[in-house]
Amino acid sequence: MGSKSEKGVLTTLCFMRKRQLFSAALVLFFLCLSANESLHAQGIDFFHGSWEEALELAKQQEKIIFVDAYAVWCGPCKRMAKTVFTDPKVGAFYNEHFINMKLDMEQGEGLKFREKYPVSAFPTLFYIDYTGEVVLQMKGFQKSDAFIELGKKALSRVDRSKLYAEEYEKGNRDPELIYKYVKALNQAGKPSLKIANDYLRRQADLTTPFNLRFIYEAAVEADSRIFDLLIQYRDRIALLVGGNEVQERIRKACSKTVEKAIAYRSKDLLEEAKSKMKKYDSSHAKAFGLKADMDFYKALGEHKSYLKAAKKYARHVIWQEAPALDALAKTIAVYLPHDVRAIKLALKISKRSAEIGHSYMYYYTYANLLLQAGEKEDALEAAQQALKMAEEASPNAKAMVQALISKIHNS
Repeated sequence: MGSKSEKGVLTTLCFMRKRQLFSAALVLFFLCLSANESLHAQGIDFFHGSWEEALELAKQQEKIIFVDAYAVWCGPCKRMAKTVFTDPKVGAFYNEHFINMKLDMEQGEGLKFREKYPVSAFPTLFYIDYTGEVVLQMKGFQKSDAFIELGKKALSRVDRSKLYAEEYEKGNRDPELIYKYVKALNQAGKPSLKIANDYLRRQADLTTPFNLRFIYEAAVEADSRIFDLLIQYRDRIALLVGGNEVQERIRKACSKTVEKAIAYRSKDLLEEAKSKMKKYDSSHAKAFGLKADMDFYKALGEHKSYLKAAKKYARHVIWQEAPALDALAKTIAVYLPHDVRAIKLALKISKRSAEIGHSYMYYYTYANLLLQAGEKEDALEAAQQALKMAEEASPNAKAMVQALISKIHNS
């Protein structure tokens, strides 16, 4: 046997070795975590196989294929690739719902693709089901939010629920079939809660990985028992699908309940949706609540409440966002064109948009609203400001503003 000092040295060496191994493991963990975060933050993850392989993968996953049909010399294509496809929120949505491909229409796989799916402008954005059927296509550059809405529109046009409905009606209660049935119903915008509840009531253990994923998929409305289960098992579900995904599902479910509130003219449902957002997603609750109020009171024709919510939404949520302010001002003016209070609010919001937006478009809106309000001199001044900016933008922009100036002079 060795001396005590030798044993001490061995003990120390073993301890140091364990610390090194632990440190290495810790470094590896954070490297993997960092890589994973980068993956989620990088935007759209494009598939690099052949078109046939993409169709097969889409069939296996029951997804639509999104195709960016581009040309290397196309300016809008480059801009979309740089600013839109790299947007994390775009990536999160498209990676979840689509098989994504980029195809150069002037070489390689793109030439073959073009024989079946003709392209006359770049970019052309295709949404193609795994059957090869074009679900939706759009030409030209799309901003991030519009691009996401385009994807949602494509998803709503595919209804695979009929693939499972017949089997379900025959009595097939295979869990995988029910899960796909519920998912297909949700994607098509059809009611799924009854089928989902029937399945979950028969489960002895709701905490299996499959059932947790099922709860996540089925939690489509905030005013439901399944939403309460989503909250109850929130941490466990987040480990399976991701924390951001759970947060997004909470927001979608609350938004769906606002839609129900509007459909049923129910202020109780409106308040329930707002309350649950405040409790479970406090960072977005204020913006959500004011937007929900605007949508609800506008739909019900309660003009005073709508304008009150719109004013708060402008001041407290989008006061630094010129495009959003511009859009809201136009919405108010179109919705209530003869309401003095509405036009006054629209003018205030539009003026703010013009002041911070530094674009001829915002001054163009402001000038139009001033003319609508009968303030001809101020309208002309705003239009002249728009003209200065339009001259630097494009000939078409200049011509548009000049037409407005002529309209003001002739009014």
